[in-house]
Amino acid sequence: MSETQGRDLAVRRASAGDASAIGQLLHDFNQEYGAPTPGPSVLAERIGRLLGAADEMVLVGGPGPDGLAVLRFRPGIWGEGLECHLAELYVAPGQRGHGLGRALMEAAIDQARRLGADHMDLGTGEDDVAARALYESLGFANRDGGPDGPVTYFYQRDL
Repeated sequence: MSETQGRDLAVRRASAGDASAIGQLLHDFNQEYGAPTPGPSVLAERIGRLLGAADEMVLVGGPGPDGLAVLRFRPGIWGEGLECHLAELYVAPGQRGHGLGRALMEAAIDQARRLGADHMDLGTGEDDVAARALYESLGFANRDGGPDGPVTYFYQRDL
């Protein structure tokens, strides 16, 4: 994978050595938005197990690393290619506004295409205006059938 360069914007596939930093980033993400978290060490352990899975990919960016994108792949139903789900995208607050989120997203899209995905979906909160603007600038839509189509919704439920 080629690295995306800029103002400390190197994006690369995470390795097992990144698990602790990724666990901390995911913990910080949930803390920032008031969501429950099992803590950085538990998240690092879980991420460590996922890093070797064929249907998972974590990209990290920045020198810290300071941001991440978690991708999950599954066989497609409506097409021959894989479907890719962006499970998480996070950039540490001090690194926002410098292009790291865009670099992570562009690398995620590139990697998904390389692995044969023909579809990528994601979810974000209504109030996360910056993330929504980023996704829309990259061609993601929340309307089915074009700009005048009905709004699409992402639902979830704890089991």
